[in-house]
Amino acid sequence: MRLRPQRSLRTVLTTVTAGLAAATCLTAAGPANANSHISNACSPTVSIDRFSDALDKTTYDGTFVGNFSALAVDRNGDLAALSDRSSLFTLDRRTLSPTSVVPLADETGAALDSEGLVVDRDGTRLVSSETEPSVRRYSRDGRILDRLPVPDALQVAPAGRATANQTFEGLTLLPGGRTLLASMEYAISGDSTGIVRWQTWERKGAHFVLGAQYAYRTDTGLGVPEVAATPDGRLLVLERGFTSGVGNTVRLYLADPRHATDTSGVENLTGQDGVRLVKKTLLADIVNCPSLGATAKQPQPNPLLDNIEGMVITGRTHGGLRVLLVSDDNQNAVQTTRFYFLRVRTA
Repeated sequence: MRLRPQRSLRTVLTTVTAGLAAATCLTAAGPANANSHISNACSPTVSIDRFSDALDKTTYDGTFVGNFSALAVDRNGDLAALSDRSSLFTLDRRTLSPTSVVPLADETGAALDSEGLVVDRDGTRLVSSETEPSVRRYSRDGRILDRLPVPDALQVAPAGRATANQTFEGLTLLPGGRTLLASMEYAISGDSTGIVRWQTWERKGAHFVLGAQYAYRTDTGLGVPEVAATPDGRLLVLERGFTSGVGNTVRLYLADPRHATDTSGVENLTGQDGVRLVKKTLLADIVNCPSLGATAKQPQPNPLLDNIEGMVITGRTHGGLRVLLVSDDNQNAVQTTRFYFLRVRTA
């Protein structure tokens, strides 16, 4: 990522601010109390305004609404919501009600394990799949337009060193729109447990070419289901895990890759000297949020928690960002499709 330092910062902030402004109408479930960001604190920097289970176990146009793995703000301010069952929904910006659904497939017509989503500046959709893994560009109506290259080592064994269902989860476009970043969920073979690789691509004309790669250390037992670029080039990072009989662990971090080592030429990542990992700062452990009356269908340390997997920055608030999370219910009776409306200060 050769994160273009401050060369384009004014352009970057203008671009991102315009995108966030288009999304500030995401007000489903009614207005929050004016003091909710204080009374509903999850930490000194994160608060929760409300949550919504309105879409849980519903259908739209014959398609199950759920299995959500990623969110993105479309150019008109509506939400694009990606199901890992190869469906891409459009949700109304105010109510979150589905207004359309588009099926996705690979080049052979087979379904994807679709996990990451970016709406590019021209309205096309960049979608990552854990199957190979892959990143493809789709038209709004679901036609494949392009497929990005993936380093050999990040491919699923035996072609590479990755483990099936533990590859590209998070996908985000950095400010300025030149650099795309995908996060592996877990470590690849040969790397130390807990050190995951982040792959970048640089925009070159109408395509993306391979860029730098970075390493990020997760908390013990957790993986990375989602990343979201902030206007200043840092990243919000979700870390998540599950313990049977206990429930989910979900933590929100702020990460800064701008001084990390390019690890694309490092065969094994062990935390060795000379390799600077991405720095991270804990913003909140979601278990510490107020439950707000939420109920859980299985044991959870906080009934508000579920299998949170998707995240998008939807706008600005005084001193911070509005962030929307969504849980993946896996079409499972004991899990819930739940949206979480957060306020996050990153300063």
